[in-house]
Amino acid sequence: MKQAKNLPLIYILTICLCLASSVTGIAQEIQVGAEQAQLYLPLLQGKKVGIVGNQTSILPQSNQQHLVDFLLENKVNVTKVFVPEHGFRGTADAGEKVNNSIDTKTGLPIVSLYGANKKPSAEQLKDLDVLVFDLQDVGVRFFTYISTLHYVMEACAEQGKPLILLDRPNPNGNYIDGPILKKGFESFVGMHPIPIVHGLSIGELAQMIHGEKWLKGGVQVDLTVIPVANWNHETAYELPVKPSPNLPNALSIRLYPSTCLFEGTVVSLGRGTYFPFQVYGYPDARFGNFTFTPVSIDGMSKTPPHQDQLCYGRDLRLESLAQPFTLSYLLEAYQRSEMKEKFFNSYFNTLVGTDELKKQILAGKQEVEIRATWQQGLQDYAILRSKYLIYP
Repeated sequence: MKQAKNLPLIYILTICLCLASSVTGIAQEIQVGAEQAQLYLPLLQGKKVGIVGNQTSILPQSNQQHLVDFLLENKVNVTKVFVPEHGFRGTADAGEKVNNSIDTKTGLPIVSLYGANKKPSAEQLKDLDVLVFDLQDVGVRFFTYISTLHYVMEACAEQGKPLILLDRPNPNGNYIDGPILKKGFESFVGMHPIPIVHGLSIGELAQMIHGEKWLKGGVQVDLTVIPVANWNHETAYELPVKPSPNLPNALSIRLYPSTCLFEGTVVSLGRGTYFPFQVYGYPDARFGNFTFTPVSIDGMSKTPPHQDQLCYGRDLRLESLAQPFTLSYLLEAYQRSEMKEKFFNSYFNTLVGTDELKKQILAGKQEVEIRATWQQGLQDYAILRSKYLIYP
């Protein structure tokens, strides 16, 4: 384990058993931060605890027990749960309003951090001694759980509340790629100057946010990261539960950095099917031979693009799980469309985090030419990233 440099308020708890033995070659089971109870339960005893969590906040090796249930079972005084986009049980559509409510199983109040209230307020935090953050990221800049992380860190810093982050593996954590977010293009789907594929666990990213003083006013948070055991950035990891309703399997998560770009175009990426982010198409036969019809699916996509229309395009469900970020799907669809500017919608630049990519595509640039313009930014980011790595 490496402790990030120049971060006096961050404590990374490590034990030698957290690492798989390179001497014996024995493969050890990956244990997420939530399963390292010996490292964080002592920090919670006698305190009023708030949880930032959802359906991904489970202990995979304990029959997928939810973290909230585990903490209550261990006599931790959990008093409130904060939830991100998609809600506590992960059933809300992308962009759907998530309301404050009561968890029917535990009776705990649930506070939404999506919509108008993205950042916990002083009032919402005043009766808490500490917050525990446990969400499964997928390693992509526009996945909004990391934006929720930013606002939670900021609120904790401003209100003097310690934050304990239970780390989880990044299923896209073995590489970095894509353009760096350009200043002026910050939004809830891109808050930091990092590439589309950032190559960090959510704990490592928290260290970067803190260390680079990206929180408003440069405020500093009392942050503890509970690491994952027996994982590194080259270790393949398949999530035990869906991180969001439209990322149903490992392939959808692997293709997500590439196919999510269609959200900024007229093309469907398969919302309204049971294989979203694994196909793309448009109601025009020029787009390909594969066909699908998006329909309303409760809990996945109630009003998908091109609902009830036959779409033509490509089926990517046989792509390799090793597939890294690529522009090839986007460029192929753009060229087939012959729509020029009308191919894109107003969301594209916000999603990508720069206006350069759209300009390059409209100018007829090929992927290799476009990628060349990212390289210096990626090299600089790789140096920055190395300061905050917990895992080899």
